[in-house]
Amino acid sequence: EITDAAFEQAEMLKPDVIILSGDLTLNGEKESHKELAKKLEQVEKAGVQVVVIPGNHDINNKRAASFDGRSRQPAQIITADEFAKIYNDFGYEEALDRDPASLSYTYDLGPDMRLLMLDSCQYGPVNKVGGMIKTETYDWIDNQLEKAWEDGVILLPVAHHNLLDESKIYVEDCTIEHSEELVDRLEEEDIPLFLSGHLHVQHYMRDEEDRGIYEIVTSSLSTPPCQYGVLEYRDDETFSYHTQKVDMEKWARKHKSTDENLLNFNTYAPLALKTIFYNQSYDAMKDSEEEETGDIFVKLTKSQKEQMSEVYAQLNAACYGGKAYEIVKEATGTAAYKMWQEYCYPMILFEYLEYIVEDAVKDYNYLEAND
Repeated sequence: EITDAAFEQAEMLKPDVIILSGDLTLNGEKESHKELAKKLEQVEKAGVQVVVIPGNHDINNKRAASFDGRSRQPAQIITADEFAKIYNDFGYEEALDRDPASLSYTYDLGPDMRLLMLDSCQYGPVNKVGGMIKTETYDWIDNQLEKAWEDGVILLPVAHHNLLDESKIYVEDCTIEHSEELVDRLEEEDIPLFLSGHLHVQHYMRDEEDRGIYEIVTSSLSTPPCQYGVLEYRDDETFSYHTQKVDMEKWARKHKSTDENLLNFNTYAPLALKTIFYNQSYDAMKDSEEEETGDIFVKLTKSQKEQMSEVYAQLNAACYGGKAYEIVKEATGTAAYKMWQEYCYPMILFEYLEYIVEDAVKDYNYLEAND
């Protein structure tokens, strides 16, 4: 329903293109790919072009499954060749140029703009979480950069994995391996913007202390606040970006849905996400009443666990939506947050919480670049 509502809403904007930057399925299930392709076909029939690249979940994923109630069975997966075949009409057939070594390609958006759709995924023989660009693909990228300069077109690169270290916690699995090679190539050509996903968190940053390339990471559509990015890219290579929430309640009423969660989505969705993060925190604490952290033994009461998990959930949910700055002052002033600082336990969650607080300095849903 979220996918249908998002496409229906995006169609009304009449964009030049809808870009899906990977993780098109849960775990690369063939039937899921085929069903999504049917939806994309309807979008194109409405007059909007769609282009896609794979994410780390989409190809040769051994976790692919089908579900029937609580029953889970292995499901059929797809290869890289099958990915290109299923999504042939969504970038691959119309590609100006395709990389022989990967699923990367270029796509013209008209006489003045070209997309550089980069396959940053590792899926041979099976998929991996982290991303990298093959050596052969770098040779192809060099050719595409030269062609773009010769043709006098603006080049907009897109990948699933992150170009810059958008997350200090998940650098290894989120940032493209040896991404400085790609950064150098793009900045040598004065390319101002790179689009990516993978992190699931709404974010952006700029390389070289606000002098180099921008990267915008659009959060996952299926994760509250369930939003997509809208980019206006101008001829002088300045741009405006903002996110747009999917209006699920309006869509549910229009399509006469009887699902109360959809009809009351603005209440249901934020609570659902906070519940997930609350349980993540609480479950990490509940295995033992007493844990050793360095030379200190930590013993948390049920009330302490509940309070700490609540503030963790609030900050994490706000971070996923790119709006942690709105609540950081209030949250860090609570007794619950001071408990996190006192006990530093569980350490992995505390480090993540500290990163969220440190990073909560702006609204990551809006970016205006005029230089």
